[in-house]
Amino acid sequence: MKIIVSIKQVPARDSQLRIQASGRWIEESDLSFEINEPDAYALEEALQLKEKHGGEVIALCAGPPRASQAIREALAKGADRAIHIEEETLTAFDTLGIAKLLAQACAPERPDLILTGLQSDDLGYGQTGVVLAELLGLPHATIVMAAEATGSGVRVKRELENGWFQNVEMPLPAALTIQSGINKLRYATLMGIKKAKTKEVKRLTVAELGVASVPAVSIERNYPPPRSKQTQLLDGNARDAAAKLIEKLRFEARVL
Repeated sequence: MKIIVSIKQVPARDSQLRIQASGRWIEESDLSFEINEPDAYALEEALQLKEKHGGEVIALCAGPPRASQAIREALAKGADRAIHIEEETLTAFDTLGIAKLLAQACAPERPDLILTGLQSDDLGYGQTGVVLAELLGLPHATIVMAAEATGSGVRVKRELENGWFQNVEMPLPAALTIQSGINKLRYATLMGIKKAKTKEVKRLTVAELGVASVPAVSIERNYPPPRSKQTQLLDGNARDAAAKLIEKLRFEARVL
């Protein structure tokens, strides 16, 4: 089974974000970066499918040269090889443009499965995997909690609402967007880190893929959410006031 996993490098979750002077994106010069968390779960699912059924896992990443760090991490965890679409300013591409880049890179590989994270931690559109499947003419499923190969097809468990799930069978090849938290993420071993240095990384350019950056959607302005101060007086005795305070900290302030 040949599986392509699309990964994205995003700012680390604990980064202090500052808006660029233009207001159109964040200042990236002093940020640290990591693999997008939903994509890390997609990678783990691909590695587990490979361990059960054999084949290979290919990490696919579109991003600037610094994204090679995320690619090396994927290879160290067990991906067999990687494809890096090098582009310094991916902000010039919208969701459709990114999906076209990924589709052009995927098509020659003829994979059995394409896995992506449900959404990215930076933009959070949750659309790239679905658009990619449409461009390649593949059946797809979203919010996947489990995937199991069934000979010529795949059976997936999808998360719906209010604790409901849906079990779907579809033929291969197919594309799946993976929900976060479905597996326990593995760490790269020392041996895996050493092997990653010798694994193949195929580098492609936007010009080679023939995709023009003519976005139908663009980000015009970013701004931090407004901050406000508010004082609330909690009535009752000390026990009741403490219970109300804990409830507000947990469900309103979301700091517990």
